[in-house]
Parts: sequence; structure tokens; C-alpha cells
Amino acid sequence: MDAFYASVEQRDRPELRGRPVIVGGPSRRGVVCAASYEARPFGVRSAMPMAEAVRRCPDAVVVPVRMGQYRSVSDRVFEVFRRFTPLVEGLSLDEAFLDVTASRSLFGEPVDIARAIKGAIRRELGLVASAGVAPCKFVAKIASDLEKPDGLTVVEEAGVTSFLAPLPIERMWGVGPKTAPRLRERGFATLGDLAAAPASVLERLLGSWGLAVRELARGNDPRSVEPDRAALSIGAEVTHEHDLRDRAEIERAILEHASRVAQRLHAQGLQAGVVVVKLKYSDFTLRSRRVTLPEPVADTASIYRSATALLDAFPACRLGVRLTGVALGDLEPGPPAPTLFPDVARAKRTKLEGVIAEVESRLGVELTRAALLEPAPQRRPPR
Repeated sequence: MDAFYASVEQRDRPELRGRPVIVGGPSRRGVVCAASYEARPFGVRSAMPMAEAVRRCPDAVVVPVRMGQYRSVSDRVFEVFRRFTPLVEGLSLDEAFLDVTASRSLFGEPVDIARAIKGAIRRELGLVASAGVAPCKFVAKIASDLEKPDGLTVVEEAGVTSFLAPLPIERMWGVGPKTAPRLRERGFATLGDLAAAPASVLERLLGSWGLAVRELARGNDPRSVEPDRAALSIGAEVTHEHDLRDRAEIERAILEHASRVAQRLHAQGLQAGVVVVKLKYSDFTLRSRRVTLPEPVADTASIYRSATALLDAFPACRLGVRLTGVALGDLEPGPPAPTLFPDVARAKRTKLEGVIAEVESRLGVELTRAALLEPAPQRRPPR
């Protein structure tokens, strides 16, 4: 999907169409979750500090994240995918691999299927998607990014090598701001350079990963599409506009994170056996603590209780906290198996998560717990 979060906002609010839109928290210490294509010529991109994004594009409209709405729209996008093949491997809310090998007898060649999917998304959801069609996942992923927005790039099997060879090394998975300069210093500028490199050289530079890099650069990617691949972890975090110094403030942030991750658990039909809390202090020191639960949980209250208990395990520190986060691990399909003495209260809390998700989906809103509302300003009594 092209600029997914920002595109949903522009679709839902016609006054934003054609204007630069940045999706993220209003805090200038937060980060950009998404930027519309009107904002990108100014250099605004995802994960950029919000303060820098606003400085680069002062006329941009900053809108808050509405994760419930994005999840709802994502579900409908994936429904379109599954009309054409059951082999859908979701990477995130807005991206997936599809294996359409066995779908050709029904829907035509892969490029025809890609056009049909793009058309259905545009007609039914009012959104734009880009697609890459290729013999393997690595090449299809790169192809899908080349002609955004509204792109469709096809790479035939015979043309894989010539397609990859001239691309810069930054197109390689895992080659980021730290690795790319090191490779360029050694004379590697393109994927073709990596494909032609001796294995021993890449192993010295990249370790055992070097062999995999060379194979990918040659277009050799044997990985199959894994439908309904389970998430390894689910997390939520935020950088606060002002450092948190009071335990109550930190617990309030933890409650917000717990609510968000519980809703994501519900959306994916999962429960979690591990809770992790992350704190980043004002000096940018990062600390985390984790606990393995006696039995899996899937509701806000249970996650919140476990997370706040972990706060006692952090070392005493007089510094303020600039970032808080909660992550869940050891995920497995839910709900929990019935027991001889069921926890009725927890079952009710888990059911509540489903009610919240249904209301958000029907009304296109994101509900907020009363404990997270800002206190009302004090009013002077009348004279």
C-alpha cells in the first residue's frame, strides 16, 4: 500500500487531499509514522523525528495515529488479496507477499492478477497500491518499491540478473546506514558488485550473512510464501514530549501501551506468555525488563499489571524517562484452553477487548480508556 496511514487519512478527510500530511503524535519529540507523497519532496519520511519533519515541511498537517482505523482498512485489503490466492504472507498492516502460481488457471497471468488486485483496492477502498511481480520474494519486494505510487513492475525470470545488477547496495535487505558505507569503502556500489564478489570477501565483511547476501544479489531466494505467518512479537512505544519523572505518569503511559498491544493481540487471535517493558532515560540510556507469565494473557488489565510490576525491577535513577514501551512475546493462538477453575474475571476482560474492537471497526473511531483522559481544568466557583 502506498503511504498507507497518510492515504487513509486523506481518504477519510477530503480537505487533506493534495496537502502534505504527516501521521504521528503531536509531540515534537515523537517520530513520523507515515508521510503523504506531498510531504516527501521536503525530505519527510517514516521514523524521522517529528521536530525535524515539521521544520522541513512547516505547512504540513500533522494528524494523530488512528491504529484502529488502519487495522480495519488493512483487514479489507487482505480480504481482497485472499480472493485471488490463499497463500498470503502478511509482513505488516500494509504489505504482503502473495504466491499466485496456482491461481493462473482462474485469474490469468501474474501481471493480470496484480492489475486486478490494484483495481479492486482502488474501487472498493479508495486507496492506491503498488505491486512487484517476480519469481522470488526478494525481487518482488524490490520491484514493488521502484515505481511508487501506483506502480506495477514485472521482472521475468530471465531478466532477474540484469534487473538487480545496477541497483544500489542500499536495496539489499539488511544493508543500512552503518553497513552501506563499509561496503562502499571496499568498492561495492551495486547489487551486481555483491553478486560478483568472492564469498571469502563478503564473509570477512559481513560474517556468515555474507553468503546469503551474495545469493540474494544473484536473485537466488528459495523462501516460500508462508501464509498466516505468526508474529514473533507485538509492541507499542512512544517518545514523550516531556521527560516523565513521576511513577504515576510512567504507569499511565504503560496503560496506554497495554491497551494498544491487547487490541493487536485480539485482532490477530493471539495470546502472550511474555511481557517486556522498555524505558529510555533522558541521557538516552536504554533499559528493559521482562517476565514470563504462568499462563498466557490477552487483555489490557493483565498486561498492565505485569508491566507495572516490572517497573520495580528497574535500577533507581534520578533521570527522567523520555521513552516508554511495552512488548509481548511467546505468542500463540488464543483463547486459552479451558481449565477446571476458570478465571471468570479475566475471561470478561478478554471479551471486552473484542467489544472494543467491534465498536472501533463499526464507527471508524479509536476508543480511549477513561484513565487515559486528560483531567478537566479546575473551574472557579461562581461568586
